[in-house]
Amino acid sequence: MRQLRLDKGLSVSELANKAGLSVSYVTEIEKGRKYPKADKISALATAMNVDYDTLVSLKLSKKLEPISDLLRSKFLTEIPLELFGIDPSDLLELLAEAPAKVSAMIRTFMDIALSYNMSVERLYQTMLRSYQEMHDNHFPELEADADRFLASFAGQGQMVHETLLANLLKTQYGTKIDYFDPLVNPDLMSLRSVYRPESATLYLNAGLSSEQRVFILAREVGFQYLALKNRPYTYSWVEAESFEQILNNYKASYFAGAILIRRDALIEKISALFAQESWDNDRFLALIHEFGSTPERFFYRLSNILPSHFGIDQLFFYRFNHTAGQTTFQLTKEMHLSRQQGPRRIADEHFCRRWIALTILQELSFLQQNKGQNETLCRAQLSEYADSGLQYLIISVAHPFQAATQQNMSVSMCFAMNDTLRSKVKFLQTDPASAPFRVVNDACERCSLFDCRERVAAPTVLQKKRQFASMKQAMEKFR
Repeated sequence: MRQLRLDKGLSVSELANKAGLSVSYVTEIEKGRKYPKADKISALATAMNVDYDTLVSLKLSKKLEPISDLLRSKFLTEIPLELFGIDPSDLLELLAEAPAKVSAMIRTFMDIALSYNMSVERLYQTMLRSYQEMHDNHFPELEADADRFLASFAGQGQMVHETLLANLLKTQYGTKIDYFDPLVNPDLMSLRSVYRPESATLYLNAGLSSEQRVFILAREVGFQYLALKNRPYTYSWVEAESFEQILNNYKASYFAGAILIRRDALIEKISALFAQESWDNDRFLALIHEFGSTPERFFYRLSNILPSHFGIDQLFFYRFNHTAGQTTFQLTKEMHLSRQQGPRRIADEHFCRRWIALTILQELSFLQQNKGQNETLCRAQLSEYADSGLQYLIISVAHPFQAATQQNMSVSMCFAMNDTLRSKVKFLQTDPASAPFRVVNDACERCSLFDCRERVAAPTVLQKKRQFASMKQAMEKFR
């Protein structure tokens, strides 16, 4: 209706006068707060010289088609907008206030998603990551649920073991546990587990490590203990039917991490680690092993604890996959609790090869191919961005390939260098040289370090920026 009024060149008061309605009532209709009865719709149609059906038709003009697509889609019903502080009525008002501009914006986002082959699952994952980042990846209600579980089923300071979890699933929740052989079922090789609700059976991949297996059992206990009914039935899932499934999967995984790596024990151990006068790679690996965790799960648990209990909230996490012997790297997971500069997913560009997350994978590949070694590595690095001068402490762990991917993997946690970090991590004051220092950048295409030996692509993006700046400077001569 608003778009039709603007097309006719009518103000709100002019339309109200012609239709015999109050200005405030017409305004409320345009904002989506009122829905007029048939006689009012007829009066409005006559005032704008259009048919009655034009105002109530499900078909919109070409300018408004993207909004129509949005309203017809599951997006507004499946996304819990209140999680992001959005009132649905406010969103509808925004659509009504500037429908053509909002429509163009929606179409732009849709085109970007199509151009980069963004699946629905990828969109949901991106939204979930934003939700985590908004809350510093710390959720007190889930921590409280984990505390209640531990008080009921595990003794003071006792680790939660696989046997306890398996028994709980069988006796408390009536869940059977079975296994499938990925060699017999190669199509399922990339899955770690499959849950069949009709038989209440959890099928585990027989090729899992003990650390992976105990996490999946803890995650399944999380679904049951938290009564999360709408959930994915595979891990990692094949597809997600709604954002609620993605969110519930995250809640169950958070719960699993919290009961497997007790908060108080982790705080105590990390405090001792931060009190060391020099960085020690082996000590960090031993700490991960002490908690019976995978490096990725340990880093994620750290991200729950560091902002809330140490005040270290300028950090980010990322995971790279790499096939030994190849020169390409895939960023497969990221989470940013820092709004400062940091490595992010880059389309069609080459990540800086000076990042410790990549050099540690190259080191692991060399050891595998030339030394016959196939062990987990840990390295730390102090990194300074060439353009901004921002500095980070980065701790990276690389471990050998998994059967499902045939790729090595590195997981890294990066801390922005600031006064809080320096006051908490002693070696940054006493022996910063125990972590090697390197100047880095985002990508080769954006980098001004022309003498870089690790460069694998020309600085095309940087060159275009400089050409544009030179053009603007030359144009100033016409003033």
